[in-house]
Amino acid sequence: MEDVQGLNWGLVGASTIAREYVIDAIRSQSGSDVAAMVSSDRERGERFAAQCDIPRVATSLEELLEDDLVDAVYISTTNQHHASQALAAIRAGKHVLCEKPLAMSLDDARSMVEAAEVGNVVLGTNHHLRGAATIQKIRNLVVEGAVGTPLYAEVAHVCQLPPDLRGWRLEDSAAGGGVAFDLVGHDADTLRYILDSEVVEVSAMADSHYPIEQGMVAVLKFDSGVLAHIIDTFNVPYGGTGVTIHGTRGTIRANDVLTQQPVGTVTLVDDRGERAMDVQHHGLYEYALQRFTSAARGHGTPLATGGDGVASLAVTLAARASVASGSSETVEYSGGL
Repeated sequence: MEDVQGLNWGLVGASTIAREYVIDAIRSQSGSDVAAMVSSDRERGERFAAQCDIPRVATSLEELLEDDLVDAVYISTTNQHHASQALAAIRAGKHVLCEKPLAMSLDDARSMVEAAEVGNVVLGTNHHLRGAATIQKIRNLVVEGAVGTPLYAEVAHVCQLPPDLRGWRLEDSAAGGGVAFDLVGHDADTLRYILDSEVVEVSAMADSHYPIEQGMVAVLKFDSGVLAHIIDTFNVPYGGTGVTIHGTRGTIRANDVLTQQPVGTVTLVDDRGERAMDVQHHGLYEYALQRFTSAARGHGTPLATGGDGVASLAVTLAARASVASGSSETVEYSGGL
């Protein structure tokens, strides 16, 4: 990918994801840096900024967006704030990389995409799993016909939330807590990316042991005819992650591939036997930020667009609706804009 001019970023939210992954990924891009951040709690914001060498702390989003030095913002606040904050940034002429889900409703998510188009700014969804070399290897194998026609898929995102990511995710439904808004959206996007196909129907069940669901099992039907089974948990410490694609000529099995780390293995099984595929690992967030920076400077598109964020949100909402209704639900909207 050709070198492009870097971006000056503003962070909206003093999040763990920003501190552990995104700030370094921003700074890995030539000419890019974090110019400012906003936190409603000044003491927390100043402590975060000192830890991460961020020169300026604002206490309101408006203050941050008035800064002409800021080219783009990364939004990693709690889920219910994403839409309003992203819309404000877009209307201020800033490029936006927003954590998933883009919003809590499809109407709000669509409004974000439409506003970005009108404002001629880039909106990306941080579906970082697309940036994994393992996921890209699986996608390429499918495109190349290694398994023939894909028929079935399985995704296991069986994990336990680390202590520093709990809190609202396990306790606050109004903030968008629960496994659906977190992992189901990621898995739906990952399968859309691998299969180049859209989810049209969802049937899901969730655990009933907790105030907010910590585990969900769902079957997704794609417009290509592929049936996928996904299991997502917040409360299983040793389950692990994996993706399996079954086709008419072979099967792809991938282990430890749905993480934030550049790890995991991909195996192809066909009439030649079982063999490990070569995977050249790279940083997921660095790859995503490279794609976003290039898009903001007029070259290509983000790794996951705003339209992709709308599509994964549509699947998430259909899964939650299926849990509530006890019936299969049609995905209201699952295509890119």
